[in-house]
Amino acid sequence: MNESNYETILKRRRYRLMRERQRRKRKLLILYSALFLVMLAVSISVYGHFKGNGQNAETIEIGAEGKAGEEGQKKKGGVVAWVKNLFSGKEGTDVVSSSESLPAEGTISEGENTDGEGETELILSSGQGDEGDPSNGEPDLTTPGGRLADLLSRAERLAAGYDYDGAIALISGNSEFASSEEAAAAIANYESIKTTLVEQDINQIPHVFFHSIIMDNEKAFDGDSDTKGYNQVMTTKSEFDKILLELYNRGYVLVRLHDMAHEEQDENGRAKMVKGRIMLPEGKKPIVMSQDDVCYYPYMDGDGFASRIIIGQDGKPTCEMIMDDGTVSVGAYDLVPILEEFINEHPDFSYKGARAVIAFTGYEGILGYRTAASYREKNPNYEADRQQATAVAQCLRDNGWELASHSWGHRNLGTIDIEDFRADTDKWETEVESLIGPTDIILYPFGGDIADWHSYGFDNERFAYLYNVGFRYFCNVDSSQNWVQLGSTYLRQGRRNLDGYRMWQDIAAAQEGGSGKRRLDDLFRSEDVFDWDRPTPVEWD
Repeated sequence: MNESNYETILKRRRYRLMRERQRRKRKLLILYSALFLVMLAVSISVYGHFKGNGQNAETIEIGAEGKAGEEGQKKKGGVVAWVKNLFSGKEGTDVVSSSESLPAEGTISEGENTDGEGETELILSSGQGDEGDPSNGEPDLTTPGGRLADLLSRAERLAAGYDYDGAIALISGNSEFASSEEAAAAIANYESIKTTLVEQDINQIPHVFFHSIIMDNEKAFDGDSDTKGYNQVMTTKSEFDKILLELYNRGYVLVRLHDMAHEEQDENGRAKMVKGRIMLPEGKKPIVMSQDDVCYYPYMDGDGFASRIIIGQDGKPTCEMIMDDGTVSVGAYDLVPILEEFINEHPDFSYKGARAVIAFTGYEGILGYRTAASYREKNPNYEADRQQATAVAQCLRDNGWELASHSWGHRNLGTIDIEDFRADTDKWETEVESLIGPTDIILYPFGGDIADWHSYGFDNERFAYLYNVGFRYFCNVDSSQNWVQLGSTYLRQGRRNLDGYRMWQDIAAAQEGGSGKRRLDDLFRSEDVFDWDRPTPVEWD
């Protein structure tokens, strides 16, 4: 898992544990203080009784209404203030005199902060402990307690994404705290959790895919010539949000294709594909996700989509979108930043930092940058676009995204003649792979595989060509729940489209006279996520 993820969410866990220990100490102190106050009240009462016997009634009355009463109020105010300080988490025990104002009920005293969850939190300052930084609430790395808190927080971030070995290695490799009681407890906890993990069957892993996410339904479904295509193969923002939440609630966890299998060398130095070992808690289920055509084609301009992917101020990939007034807005306007935000909020939706597979064609450029050779003369920002696209691609890789080919010209690689097949593959390597770096995944356009369901062999000229230029992971489109083929030199997997057409087919199947054949119920009920802003019925040309 990328350690820069989940900074806010997971650091709070460590601080809450720390504060809970402090609260327990304060509760004990309050209990003892209450006992002391009871004893003090009894003593004062007894003392007053005996002293009152030596005074006349007039003196007692004056004391009750005059100076004696004033002093009594001062003593009472001081005791109440002291007890309130204990409950509010103040470290000092000085009695507050009646001339000092107490904070109004419901306000937050100095040294406290609310975390947005209805709970008042103590912010440790340098005078109150060595684990906090009063300037930003982060561990003070100049103190041993702060460094320990930071270490355990980083380990917890790894464990939140099921990387328990990584968390253990991080703690045990720290020379300052590896032998501490806190480190030993954390390691023991992670070791205990590891014993409960279940190895996943890679043959049962589904693979779902999307195209660009529709951000503005009115623009996408405005009745022009592109509306029907958008309605068929795109997914709206509302649908994508609901799908993510439903997958999460059903226990699905994103994994990489490279988690399912990886290439190793055998005893003779020959490359072979080896099944991966994915370990998840009981009830969790791995799933692969991908997005096709992450290029933001010119025909999509003005139709309610993002315009390109950029690197945000936080170093994470995000999107630009052109508004109606021509201004450019930056935000979660497509699958990449939407999924990033979802995983930040739900870190257990990602196995060891996994994201989705992002696939590119090349004929219009990639990521919204016009990097194709045909734009060399007509794009005044051609070289800058190429440099920016390269930087964004690296940012995606650094944040857990896998990058893939979708062919250069969006061609059906299983049916075009072999010369066109080779030319398209070479062009993708020259114009796209030269920007994004070596890529070993190919997602076939139209789902057009280069063979039937039988295993690939080097007697298949197309497979041999793709293999020799570096591809090891091959994904077609298949509507069954799971289809995985692990060969000696490759991994092959079927993908399921979660778009308007597929969801509508499920809805129609359940209607009167429908086929009754539904394909998505293992993931979600289409009726629960379908966006009824769509034109219906959703038909295929």
